[in-house]
Parts: sequence; structure tokens; C-alpha cells
Amino acid sequence: MTASPAAPGVPLPVVLAGARGHGRWHVENIRRLQAQGLVRLVGVCELTPLTEDEFGGELPEQSADFGALLDSTGARAAVICTPIPTHTDLALAAAGRGVHLLLEKPPAPSYAEFRRMADGVAAAGVACQIGFQSLGSHAVPAIRDLIAEGAVGRVTGIGGAGAWVRPEAYFRRAPWAGRRRLDGVDVVDGALTNPLAHAVATALALDGSTRAEDVAGIETELLRANDIESDDTSCVRVTTVRGGSVTVAATLCAERADEPYVVVHGTSGRITFWYKQDRVLLQRADHGPEELRFGRTDLLENLVAHLRDGAPLLVTPDDTGAFMQVVEAIRTAPDPAPLPDDAWRRVPGEDRRVVPGVDALVEAAADRLSLYSELGAPWARPAHHHLPKEVSTR
Repeated sequence: MTASPAAPGVPLPVVLAGARGHGRWHVENIRRLQAQGLVRLVGVCELTPLTEDEFGGELPEQSADFGALLDSTGARAAVICTPIPTHTDLALAAAGRGVHLLLEKPPAPSYAEFRRMADGVAAAGVACQIGFQSLGSHAVPAIRDLIAEGAVGRVTGIGGAGAWVRPEAYFRRAPWAGRRRLDGVDVVDGALTNPLAHAVATALALDGSTRAEDVAGIETELLRANDIESDDTSCVRVTTVRGGSVTVAATLCAERADEPYVVVHGTSGRITFWYKQDRVLLQRADHGPEELRFGRTDLLENLVAHLRDGAPLLVTPDDTGAFMQVVEAIRTAPDPAPLPDDAWRRVPGEDRRVVPGVDALVEAAADRLSLYSELGAPWARPAHHHLPKEVSTR
């Protein structure tokens, strides 16, 4: 991908689409990079304009029309943090104007929409970074090096575990939250595709299977304790073309919140990576356990470095193709099954539903590379098998 270089020493003018919710994190991050002279926030796109109090300072230009805002501000880059179904059209609106992109995860709600976005961005010749922040962790290449050196022997599989707590209000925070479709359009919100998407993407990255054509088959078990359309307790097993197995289990109905992690199983040890903390535990035969901590490269900072100095992008659209195969498998699977009433309970005074025993199940799935049904969960139903369609390998 050839991106026109950014002028050294001149802050890159950036527009942010979606400044509320998770977008607030981007506001703070852009401010941090602005203080370093790397970027300048020139516009905010929101359907309802922000107030200065909400924004926490003097506002840049605002508009509900993303394309018009890119034109009027002369933005060179855009950060898109809007509802999942809007990603492709907004990305293509920016690409058509030669504006480079940081696009929040998941990049699209279906594989077809992802291809439309990725092909359009490539044809426009703009740089596009997908916002899987965990893939900016310096732990990822370090773990790949440990695997390549045989630190834990032959890899037998990679597990991922995410036991999170979310109140029922979480699924009411936006019209698309907890939905598989909205007004006939795919949304595919769900534990594995949105809040714990990083566990899936990071596990695939450690397996070295990030591209769409790296996926041979996918099994899904999608369930829900909450009164929603999408899954809140689910697991997926990806079989890769090179014969690897990546199994990720997630719930938003945990008994207690825990740090999500990815674990590499080897014939003579294991590597556990708590990806939000950039923390790694290396356990191997004939050695004491070693805990390692890493820094991480911010993805917007990396995009700026790419435009200025030609630094390689850390998360290109093609690097998320395998993740998008998982999204597609979840999209085309039968709708998540409601858990029986006796499988969950409400937590008094906390507005949330808990599935007793699910924390241990999530951990066991990552440890044994097994699905809930294989672990004997009485409420699980047999896996739905998905074979990816032929994918273009441009």
C-alpha cells in the first residue's frame, strides 16, 4: 500500500467520527498525540453535536455529515468509532477523498462488507489501520519469537478466555447494542465479535493465522442469559489451514470480572498473555516461571509514523481477515439460544445476570481447547460448523 507521506514536523490533521462512548478514549488519545505535535484534531462528526462541557474544552469544527467535514477541514486522517454497520460506508467515504484511516474493531458486520471496505481502501491507495489495540503490544512479536525458538516445544493449540461482567444497561446503551440485525441490516454485536474481539484476534495473531485464507473451519456455540438477540456467553474453535486449533471462550455474565488472556499450549510449557496489561507468563519444563512485561505502540501513533516515515502498519485490513471469518461464522450461525431460567440468576442490587459456574468453564475451554458442550455444560448445545467460502487472495 502506498500512502502519500505526511510532512515531517507538521501535525497531521485528524477528524474523529464518534466521540461519545468508546470515542471518548479516542478524544483523550488524540489530545495526547496533539500535545506531542503529531496530530491536530480539526473536526468531530456526531449526529448530535457535543457541548464544550461534554468535550472538556474548546471544540473543533463539528458536523453530522462526515464527507462534508473531511472536505471543509482538509483532514488527512480519520478515526472512525461509530456503530459497526456504518464502518464500511464511512471508511469508503474517507478513502475516496484520499484520507487515511484508523477504523475501530470489528471492522465490519459481515465478511462481504469487510471485503467491500478492504478492497475499496486498497483501490484508493490510502493507509488503513484496524483498531485492535492489543496487536500493538510488543508482547505479540516477543511471543511469536519464543514460539519460533521452541521455548514451549511444539505448539498444540492456542486458547483464549474472557470472563467479564456487564450490567443489563450495557445492552441498552445504543439501539444496536445486543443486536444481530437492526432494521434489516447486519450488526452482529456479541461477546466474541465486539467486547472480547481482542481475545479472538490476538489468539489468531499468535497462531500466525491472521488472513482470511488461513482459516479452514470454524465451530461456534452461541448462548445468552440476557434478554437480547446476540450472544453474551459463547465459544468458538477455529481450525487453521496449517492444522492449528484456536479456541476462545467468552462471557459477559461472569461471577466476577477477570482479566482476559490468551494462552499458547506447547508440548513442554505454556505462554499466558494478559493482553490488556501487556503481561506475559512463560512456564516451561526445567525452568522457573518467568513473568515479562512489555510496552505497546499506539495504533494512531503507528499510522502517523507510517505516513511520515514509512513504518509498517501494525494491523492492516488483510491482517484481520481471519477474525472476520469468525464474525461471518457467528453471523450465519443459528441465533443464540436463550439459557434455561435455572442456568442464570440476577445479582441483587447490581442490574446484571450471572451464569453460575461459567468462570470455570471459560477457563477450562481455554485450557483444554474444548467447547462448552464438550466440557459437559448442561445448557450448551452442539457446535454449529462453518466452512469459509472461497476467499479472494489478492
